[in-house]
Amino acid sequence: MIIKSVRGFTPSWGEDCFIAENATIVGDVQMGSNCSVWFQAVIRGDVHHIRIGDRVNIQDGAIIHATYERASTTIGNDVSIGHRAIVHGCILHDKVLIGMGSIVMDHAVIHSNSIVAAGSVVTQNTIVEPNAIYAGIPARKIKSIDASQSRGEIERIAANYTQYAAWFTTEGSQSID
Repeated sequence: MIIKSVRGFTPSWGEDCFIAENATIVGDVQMGSNCSVWFQAVIRGDVHHIRIGDRVNIQDGAIIHATYERASTTIGNDVSIGHRAIVHGCILHDKVLIGMGSIVMDHAVIHSNSIVAAGSVVTQNTIVEPNAIYAGIPARKIKSIDASQSRGEIERIAANYTQYAAWFTTEGSQSID
């Protein structure tokens, strides 16, 4: 893993986090407990701060960044950021699922219990309402979701990634050099 201080800021994280060997975290990044940062993921807090809650998984190849002096990034608790997604200068509230390959742009706000479908683009300043699925380019609301759907997808995936991370942090896990 690459952990790098930039502009006097050093990344920090809570207990029981898994950070893959080829993940990169730099600068003003604060991450909570029970998080996972997967292979080739990048969290770049060089131009503005990035704040990440508890039980967040940032999957393979995802990029978390911000805009210099204009847009920080805040990610709540129990959030899953899919493979190769880009989360940039925005706010993700608790219990959010960002689908694989999606892009969330500056000043967008994704409210709790919402899903951004795979491959979607949430444009600048978009507000994704709570309990909804947004999809497309640009992303638009396609339907509302209820509590059982939230548990079935958003909460299930976040819990699964906590389990997957444990596989890599237990004594039985090892690297082959």
